[in-house]
Amino acid sequence: MFETRNVWRLWAKAIGEKAHRKDDVADKVAIIRTIIFTTYLITNAFIVAGVIRHWNDETIVHVEIHEAQPTIPLVNTRFNLTGEFE
Repeated sequence: MFETRNVWRLWAKAIGEKAHRKDDVADKVAIIRTIIFTTYLITNAFIVAGVIRHWNDETIVHVEIHEAQPTIPLVNTRFNLTGEFE
């Protein structure tokens, strides 16, 4: 059906344009691109597997809110009834 060489050429064109005039250099670039693509694919597979694994976990999360203590002002200021400083 397909020759190995023909499949390789189709794959190399699918991952990007030919990187060099010489076929051996272009093949090395295609191999590097294939390795990069494979690592992306594996990483994404692990991410998706982790999301699926933890989908709808019945974990109950308790959140406690503690009221903060009132802060002491750095400067003692007193207001009179009219709102002016004393």
